[in-house]
Amino acid sequence: MAVTRDQAYEILHKYMEGERYLEHSYAVEAIMRGVAEKLAPEEVEYWGVVGLLHDLDEEHCEWKEHPETHGPTSVEILKKEGIDDPVLFDAICAHNPESGVKAKTKLQYAILASDPMSGFLKAIAQIYPDKKIASVKHKSVLKRFRELRFAAGANRDYMEAIEFTGMDFDEFIDIALEAMRGIADRIGL
Repeated sequence: MAVTRDQAYEILHKYMEGERYLEHSYAVEAIMRGVAEKLAPEEVEYWGVVGLLHDLDEEHCEWKEHPETHGPTSVEILKKEGIDDPVLFDAICAHNPESGVKAKTKLQYAILASDPMSGFLKAIAQIYPDKKIASVKHKSVLKRFRELRFAAGANRDYMEAIEFTGMDFDEFIDIALEAMRGIADRIGL
């Protein structure tokens, strides 16, 4: 059964309470929708659902001590909710290579790249006086990307994995910036 955006939103709010986690999920959803508009226009909502649910287990698994459980725990939650969607399950697991699922499809590479990109862009916005994503420019993203100590937790290799979809990294930056600007109020930026 394919999950609709409304169902995904309901499930997300049932299992996730932290505002920071919710904002991250909305940001990744927006980026995934933007990437899908370019790579899979007929699947924009589905790719958005993947983004919305990718960290469903964030507050419900011991992923810091057992990183391999991040992703598979989300799958178990979704199965408990009556969802049976192996494509969704594999994409969610692929965003965390430690889960044992290696990205192979465009969808999987897109979520692998979009997850850290959302946090990276937020970190850049936070250093501006107004703390707004609208202030972040493409060249600033590239500059900070090369500064490995800046937002060190944002995996640059994962972000660059977008190129396995056939999308250029520069285009990905622009899509991600535009996507996050489009929901800036919702994500506190």
